[in-house]
Amino acid sequence: MKKKDADVTHPGIEAQVDAYLDGELAAVDTRELEAHLAQCAECTRFRDERLALRAAIAAGIPKFQAPAALRDRVRDAAATGARARAPRPFGVRDVWRPLALAASLAAVALGSWTLARQRAAGEALADDVLASHIRSLMPGHLTDVLSSDQHTVKPWFNGRLDFSPRVDDFAGRGYPLLGGRLDYVDGRTVAVLVYGRRQHVINVFVWPSARGPSGGPKTSDRQGYHLLHWTAADYTYWVASDLGEAELQEFAQLLRQGD
Repeated sequence: MKKKDADVTHPGIEAQVDAYLDGELAAVDTRELEAHLAQCAECTRFRDERLALRAAIAAGIPKFQAPAALRDRVRDAAATGARARAPRPFGVRDVWRPLALAASLAAVALGSWTLARQRAAGEALADDVLASHIRSLMPGHLTDVLSSDQHTVKPWFNGRLDFSPRVDDFAGRGYPLLGGRLDYVDGRTVAVLVYGRRQHVINVFVWPSARGPSGGPKTSDRQGYHLLHWTAADYTYWVASDLGEAELQEFAQLLRQGD
């Protein structure tokens, strides 16, 4: 079979993976692709490269240089206004009117650009978390330390991270601790706590937060998986699972109460 440019030997997989990452793949095709990715290291590597490319694009958006553009627009607006009103005395209001208009336009442009960049960064982070969750479901990738004892899992992270995540066992509430592992998300090594719920796996990604608490969990759905995320006083949390949203919200509440 002829090798593709992307070093993927399965015809049509590039377009299928792109549709999958964009959430445009039908449910039955999504399940078939995920089953294929679980068995094919080459296609999995191609998917991860696509995710890395998206993250790099989002991180590389150039900064908006508002001051220089604002000065140029103010000069042009002031000169135009002065010429149009030459027959009458030129007052202070004539200077501030175009200045205020230009400042308003610049503020709107800056705000829109900032919001767009934040959304792009959030989408890239969600893609990263989802890819790590799916990768963990492959045989041998779920845990680095396999234990239901929180006093075994928590010390395991010591010396492997520059922070010490809280580890709780919610077996009494139907969410037993299965173990933990290290993963790489958002440009850094993070802790992942693994829980179970019947036949479902719940991955909890934890790393230090640079911001304060963000309130209740925000939710999103991607390729049949639910993602919840929030920021506590000290840590950022992302929860990923195919468990029903109601039960996943219940589990998130247990985490938040423990934290």
